[in-house]
Amino acid sequence: MNYIVFDLEWNQSPNGKERENPRLPFEIIEIGAVKLNSRLEETEQFHRIIRPSVYRTLNHHIREVVQITEKDLRKGTGFPEAVTDFLSFCGGDAMFCTWGPADLTELQRNMKFYGLLSMLRGPLHYYDVQKLFAIQYETMKSRKSLEYAADFLNLDGSLDFHRALSDAVYTARVFQKIHPVVRDAYDSIDVYQNPKTKREEIHAVYNGYSKFISREFDSKEDAVADREVSSTYCCICGRKARKKLRWFSAGSKNYYCIALCPDHGYLKGKIRMKHTDEGKFYVVKTIKVSSSQEAEEIRQKKESIRKKRNQRHR
Repeated sequence: MNYIVFDLEWNQSPNGKERENPRLPFEIIEIGAVKLNSRLEETEQFHRIIRPSVYRTLNHHIREVVQITEKDLRKGTGFPEAVTDFLSFCGGDAMFCTWGPADLTELQRNMKFYGLLSMLRGPLHYYDVQKLFAIQYETMKSRKSLEYAADFLNLDGSLDFHRALSDAVYTARVFQKIHPVVRDAYDSIDVYQNPKTKREEIHAVYNGYSKFISREFDSKEDAVADREVSSTYCCICGRKARKKLRWFSAGSKNYYCIALCPDHGYLKGKIRMKHTDEGKFYVVKTIKVSSSQEAEEIRQKKESIRKKRNQRHR
């Protein structure tokens, strides 16, 4: 297996969000990638500057960050040709690695815009190197910048950040520092191409938590009412856990619950409501080993939300 460590730079509407194309809020303008073999040795690099077709003028915020000019972009390769070359570079037996989850989402969204999404079948298992760095060197919830990680690990800082190939090189060097036990225990799942049927739903178990990714539903209410979505099983032993605090909403996207496993104690459930580009809904549910203190914090969260709602309705 090869590992494809890649990074993207993208542009957005120079005239504000109200003038953006809703099908392509972020247009890729650069792809950089490093190929690592099974021993994590670098074997090849890939780089393309992409000629934009939607946002031909750089957004002023993007202009301040990326070191690419509009003259460079005009000389670039069209996206269909560039992404075809990129996937050819990747080969058939490859695992993507990125710094954070956004790059894979935007790659697929740009491919979908050009009618090329069938070239990359999802959902995609990949390594989020930002998350792996946090697990190994910081805390599970910590998310640091690539510059921070490079400095923390005393990597050679001679390359400029915020260029796709340079950032891919830095990400690859961080990935090489991740212990195999951490890497193998914490892969990630990109669900831009989410499950469409019950048969395609995803059940994954990690160290200390489990993840369930549902099929599509027509509404949030249909999603939450689904038996599999609302169920709580222990992420350690797999036994059904009795709910101590039923699912409740905290905002429009998140739902929480507390359950109790007779053998492994408190479990915290979280549902994140996701929506597709076509207006459908699906959920990403995680069940994690918790504590009595965290369970009490969730109870207090529910009570606080209840009081605020009562005040609004007075």
